[in-house]
Amino acid sequence: MLEGVIRKIAGPAVIAKGMHGARMFDIVKVGKEGLLGEIIRLDGDTAFVQVYEDTSGLRVGEPVVSLEMPLSVELGPGMLNAIYDGIQRPLDKIKEVAGEFITRGLFVPALDREKKWAWTPAKKPGDQVTGGDVLGTVPEFQFTHKILVPPGVTGKIKEIKPEGEYTVEEVVAVLEDGTELKMYHTWPVRKARPIQKKLDPDEPFLTGMRILDVLFPLAMGGTAAIPGPFGSGKTVTQQSLAKWSNADIVVYIGCGERGNEMTDVLVEFPELVDPKTGGPLMHRTVLIANTSNMPVAAREASIYVGVTIAEYFRDQGYAVALMADSTSRWAEALREISSRLEEMPAEEGYPPYLAARLAAFYERAGRTISLAEEPGAVTIVGAVSPPGGDMSEPVTQSTLRIVGAFWRLDASLAYRRHFPAINWNGSYSLFTPILDPWYKSHVAEDYPEKRDAIGELLQREASLQEVVQLVGPDALQDAERLIIEVGRLIREGFLQQNAFDPVDAYCSLKKAYGMMTMILEFYKAAEAAIQAGTPIEEIIGLPVIEKIARARYVPEDEFPAYLEEVLKEIDQALKATA
Repeated sequence: MLEGVIRKIAGPAVIAKGMHGARMFDIVKVGKEGLLGEIIRLDGDTAFVQVYEDTSGLRVGEPVVSLEMPLSVELGPGMLNAIYDGIQRPLDKIKEVAGEFITRGLFVPALDREKKWAWTPAKKPGDQVTGGDVLGTVPEFQFTHKILVPPGVTGKIKEIKPEGEYTVEEVVAVLEDGTELKMYHTWPVRKARPIQKKLDPDEPFLTGMRILDVLFPLAMGGTAAIPGPFGSGKTVTQQSLAKWSNADIVVYIGCGERGNEMTDVLVEFPELVDPKTGGPLMHRTVLIANTSNMPVAAREASIYVGVTIAEYFRDQGYAVALMADSTSRWAEALREISSRLEEMPAEEGYPPYLAARLAAFYERAGRTISLAEEPGAVTIVGAVSPPGGDMSEPVTQSTLRIVGAFWRLDASLAYRRHFPAINWNGSYSLFTPILDPWYKSHVAEDYPEKRDAIGELLQREASLQEVVQLVGPDALQDAERLIIEVGRLIREGFLQQNAFDPVDAYCSLKKAYGMMTMILEFYKAAEAAIQAGTPIEEIIGLPVIEKIARARYVPEDEFPAYLEEVLKEIDQALKATA
């Protein structure tokens, strides 16, 4: 066992001597209390350690013992409905053991060692297995949890447990070479789990939010960033995505958020009802809570812990949505650790490798075929909290160069009570052309054309609004005033969505297509009426405009009849004015 001694302490960074033979990223126990840490730099027999716990009270000369293994997570049944800290310690079990505050040096296993699971073997003695194969299954809430052979393990099964109830610590299979397999295995968090191949991102990650699904779509297995200042709705947007998206599993990482915000998440998530099953949303959620007052080293590790858990469920054939809130706080932890190591700072004090670390995290997203031929996906949505809403700061700009969809939240929209407060002029998606064939075959052949027409009307309205602010609406021609009116209708009746309304909280693509059809048919008919000499005042006063605006509150099953009725009324009303 490698053992050195502390020579210097600088906040969460500890410098230990006598660590000859230690390896990068190995886990160590620091001091007499055995605080967990990780080696992040080596210089001869000097190891630089980032400690995951508060270093108050540590003394120079205390021992540093290497466990000779990297930071790893336990992967197996029992992770769903769990709340972990940044290094996968279960907060509910810690509370049972230590009370309201986490005791330093406390170790609690991530998976319950006493709970028994109903095991059903999927293999038999004599079967050849390799890494990623399904060894057996256990039920976990509404899911079938597949017990996987750890990657890198190959051999013939000598013994396998019959159907029955076992704990995760019991050996369920033995290979001919003596390798014992349990219901769980460990995996280093900084290493991506192996896959057979990556698939093209040609299926949409549906969120139920019209502005995202229609104007700025995200592909299943894609990456998106939600930058926005305080109070613009990042957390509510991510919660809405967790509840309504077409992902099977949700991994939510509260990375360095304020304690009161994280408390809201921990209180609200267990109370959210899963619209797919009617049960608690937590039954398909893993929460990782790491608040801003917790040690920065654990915050830096938390996003790797989260993405490794997501990859594990992906390898079972599930679509996983990973919410990281927020990567700015993670980057601040990286900056603090870098400064303790006296590394050369780059822009705004961040380390030069900031962009590389962000890219390495986001690159672990993707639609994949696992080693066991299971199709799965990890979709990453990262919130970014630029100081003062400054989108030119390094974390936002580095993220911008990596992600495929950029959903910019705007404080001015939030102050006007326009939610979701996503700025349609400052957002974009690179997935739109890739997903068009899917929309044509699954929604409507002319779906891309109608979406583009809506986007074009919004741009024309934004240009005209600048003129209105200078000279007033009366200076515009009737055709231009119509664009202003239709733009308002799109903004208020289509882009706005009430996350707390039972009907409007979720909108299918079919309904969104119907709403676009209403708006565009109204614009087309009104434009023809104006050309025929109808005054704009008559058109603006038509009751059908209010009906179009109220379409978002019509339930999905009643919408086709409502759409037909409104289209008829548009035709009759505008023919009457012509």
